[in-house]
Amino acid sequence: MTLPSPSGRVLSHRLLVATVDDAVKQADPKLAASLITISHDAGFDAVMVSSMWTPGAKAPSAQERLALGNVVKSADAEGMRVFVFVWHGLSGHTPRTVGARRRFAAYAAALARTFPQIRDFVVGNEPNLNTFWLPQFGPGGTDAAATGYLDLLAQTYDALKAVSPHVQVIGGALAPRGSDRAGTKRDTHSPTRFIQDLGAAYKASGRSRPIMDAFSVHPYMRTSKLSPTEMHAASTTITIGDYPKLAGLLSHAFAGTPQRGHDLPIYYTEFGVQTRVPAAHRSPYTDLKSPSAEDAVDPKTQARYYRKALELAACQPTVKGLFVFHTFDETDLAGWQSGLYYADQKPKPSLPAFRKAAADARAARLTRCSVG
Repeated sequence: MTLPSPSGRVLSHRLLVATVDDAVKQADPKLAASLITISHDAGFDAVMVSSMWTPGAKAPSAQERLALGNVVKSADAEGMRVFVFVWHGLSGHTPRTVGARRRFAAYAAALARTFPQIRDFVVGNEPNLNTFWLPQFGPGGTDAAATGYLDLLAQTYDALKAVSPHVQVIGGALAPRGSDRAGTKRDTHSPTRFIQDLGAAYKASGRSRPIMDAFSVHPYMRTSKLSPTEMHAASTTITIGDYPKLAGLLSHAFAGTPQRGHDLPIYYTEFGVQTRVPAAHRSPYTDLKSPSAEDAVDPKTQARYYRKALELAACQPTVKGLFVFHTFDETDLAGWQSGLYYADQKPKPSLPAFRKAAADARAARLTRCSVG
């Protein structure tokens, strides 16, 4: 038991520090092992990779099994935990029918049977955005995305639990902001509205079982130049500094139901701070004129913001882990350059400070938190 210090502050709790990076999914076992080792050495104690369901599929392909098997074996050798987020890709493959959702759930269950070492599954990816889920709205502006996602999550929960009751099913994976307006060119829901509507749909369904064991959100700041300490009390955005809002929403959404709400574990399953790419490391990158990384910061700022994000999360009682997107920069400058390594696999100057922060987070000594 951690006792309060005389100043009324306690040490932060232990936090899982993970990477989200499909770069480690390799058909070559030696390459997969090398990339996993680099990730472990960077300070990560878990890795999350994707597995994409395609319409009609009920099980992963041989190629997918090979790549995931290499991840599992390599991670096990380093003592790293493996998370998988199962998704359907872009919105054109949204599982809109009961049958499609049943096949998606069967696919997730097949993954769990094939890889019993994997105990953590995230269902879907940012279903509050029309990039990944359509339709977002139904007649009269109703939240069709939350209702559809509820059914997908429930079916996948039941399928995974039938494989093993020890599997952790993580729902949500929500984007941090959205417009909540129908009829725009980019229909989206804010995480605030989506959580409320997901809870309402769950209550209306009459379901007597839970739909998830934990909840996740992607708390990216609007720009990498903003500190993760920034809060959004006057808006529907949710980032790491908005934990009281998030915890309150979950508590209210599922109050009086079989689904945990107020004490539901939370994972921040994507968070990134982009850095500029210096000339000495630019050779592997493409799309060099892309404006997408105009918000990039220097490595010192990246290290400071990653530590601050970890400190915030480690003081939030129900938060279990923070996942950095990625270990390695994406090669396309229109993508994300938020890794601890450049695309040439050379470490960024931010790496030593991040490694120290991650070690402190794992050891529950990262910072002191206010009590009461």
